[in-house]
Amino acid sequence: MKKHVVLYKKLSPPLMARLQQQAEVTLIESLDAAGLAQLHDALPRAHGLLGASLKLDAALLDLAPHLQAIASVSVGVDNYDIDYLTERRILLSNTPDVLTETTADTGFALILTTARRVVELANIVRAGEWTRNVGPAHFGTDVHGKTLGIIGMGRIGEALAQRGHFGFGMPIIYHSHSPKPAVEQRFDAQYRSLAALLQEADFVCLTLPLTAETERLIGAEQFAQMRPETIFINISRGKVVDEAAMVDALRAGQIRAAGLDVFEREPLGSDSPLLQTHNVVATPHIGSATHETREAMAACAVDNLLAALAGERPQNLVNTDAWQG
Repeated sequence: MKKHVVLYKKLSPPLMARLQQQAEVTLIESLDAAGLAQLHDALPRAHGLLGASLKLDAALLDLAPHLQAIASVSVGVDNYDIDYLTERRILLSNTPDVLTETTADTGFALILTTARRVVELANIVRAGEWTRNVGPAHFGTDVHGKTLGIIGMGRIGEALAQRGHFGFGMPIIYHSHSPKPAVEQRFDAQYRSLAALLQEADFVCLTLPLTAETERLIGAEQFAQMRPETIFINISRGKVVDEAAMVDALRAGQIRAAGLDVFEREPLGSDSPLLQTHNVVATPHIGSATHETREAMAACAVDNLLAALAGERPQNLVNTDAWQG
């Protein structure tokens, strides 16, 4: 008898066919009120869940007594109560690696776009307001040769360092739980305390996960330690930053600009003060949003889920303590 999978993310036809060959599938096409009602109805029969961008807490998962595995189409797992899942021996998997390079591309795109004021100046052209040569009031700042400071030297941090070091001749400094000699050797990188990095870097880039320790890691105190020339980039999670303090720092000229792909609340509300702050480049959480990468992430999630439902250890198991193999 096939296991029952609740899918709350659309898959490509080949991946959908593969999943349906091995499981009974209930597809939730939208996470609106009707879709959430459909989810509630399907959970009592579910052995597996596959999707992204839905907070699955204990109250919701208590409706799924037969649940064995969740495959998240994401790297971040802050939408899940991992302790609860481990207690119930529900295997949680994610999709690292396949989005590393694409997300690093997004980070560097924000570095370049923000430093050279691309969005702001392109809008001047689009509005028909380019009537004379660009003068100092619209000059940007160089990227090549500037110091790149990376907070969180995981896979994405390393990929960002590679682009900065080899592509733009940028000195690399970083902060993480501990020094990483291999990273230092490869990129001629130097470890810094958080305070020292904030004071020294021309570009401060966040590439770390959201945890209890990192939530609001960057606030008013940290922005005050940056220089007026600093450009702040966030491709990690919005809640790692105190957004109100960031707005204050931008408006007060404590930092030059910010390039943001993530926010405290997503989608970003139309009333957000960030939208009225001229020195901000904001993108709608597009870190992994390419056709190739999203398909690779979905394929990885399908692999993880089918392995778990077959009694095998998923390649990308997050809560390893839940594995009883």
